[in-house]
Amino acid sequence: MNEIVHERTLAFEREANQETTDDRTYAYGSVVPKLFVVFTIVAAIGWAVSVFLSGVHFWVLPLPAAFDVTGTPWAVMTSDWAYVFGIPLALLGAFYYLTVLIFAGMWYHSRHPLVLKVLTPMTAIGVMSSAFFVYLQLFVIGAICPFCMVSAVATTILFSLELIMLRKSDLPPLRELLRNTRTALDRKGLTWMFLMFTIAALAVLSFWIVTIIPAPGV
Repeated sequence: MNEIVHERTLAFEREANQETTDDRTYAYGSVVPKLFVVFTIVAAIGWAVSVFLSGVHFWVLPLPAAFDVTGTPWAVMTSDWAYVFGIPLALLGAFYYLTVLIFAGMWYHSRHPLVLKVLTPMTAIGVMSSAFFVYLQLFVIGAICPFCMVSAVATTILFSLELIMLRKSDLPPLRELLRNTRTALDRKGLTWMFLMFTIAALAVLSFWIVTIIPAPGV
């Protein structure tokens, strides 16, 4: 009797995790929602670290000319490699993690498999970028930035979790999902995305705005 009840419970859980697109049924493994919670927390940590480093770039730098940065984390943050067209890498990282968080929110809202598929190349780019910057720290700049390393670990964890969630799920091919992008988000979801991105982006940009406003005595 207990075995029958257990089998029915498992069947119910499988059905609960199954949803449909216009093309076919897809299913998430029971562990995927839990992994997505971890995914979101890690992305939030990465965002916080990147925002902190952005604040350092805007409020602390440049350092006094007499300050010797050799072999210190400051050597990383003041190097030419820390900027892309004059934009701090930390600021770009903040927007990267913010975008990942937006897509994580989209998944919680719609549970659409396209969101999970899109996060794969996004986190892969993050890993490759972090790997290159770690290489620069170790072999070119000759110094380590602890906060930069935290960000590198965070994006590596994100990519690893993304691959695990894909393996634990039965999803349609990306080509099928792209034909039905309209089912990934409704108007409410798009509005939520826009508001979240705008609020968080303004919070980050305020670091830069404060440094250029014509404040008295500055």
